Amino acid sequence: MFTIKSFAAVIVLLAAFSQTSAQAEEATHRDSVGQLFDLTGMQQKIEESVDNILALQLTQSPELRDHEAVVREFLERHIGWQSLEDALTGMYLEEFTEQEVNDMNAFYSSPTGRKVIKRLPILVQKRNQLASRRLQENIGELQFEINARMEKQK
Repeated sequence: MFTIKSFAAVIVLLAAFSQTSAQAEEATHRDSVGQLFDLTGMQQKIEESVDNILALQLTQSPELRDHEAVVREFLERHIGWQSLEDALTGMYLEEFTEQEVNDMNAFYSSPTGRKVIKRLPILVQKRNQLASRRLQENIGELQFEINARMEKQK
């Protein structure tokens, strides 16, 4: 005989199974994001970013050179890989389905994807140099426009 008690037991079992299943799915999704971070060198990029910010701070504020270790520890504590990994993983889990992450992993595992990872920083640098050069070449135009507007306002 099917009783309310047995019905409640089935509900409890289904809820437990559903929760366990969801946790297992999140774990594989999380693992896929970790693989994506490995393929794209996310940890290395974060570490390089900390190094670059530290170098910039020491250049802009030479008085910090005597405290370089303290500044590095501060940066690593707040924007280093150990500090950001969980938050970045959460962002990727929210933005991309497990299938999308797996698709990215497949791409970045391919020869073309590996080339993109290798060449993209060079292309970004070239893009930034191009933009900077164009701004320098055309700064006179901006100065002219500002002067013209100031003259109109008089």
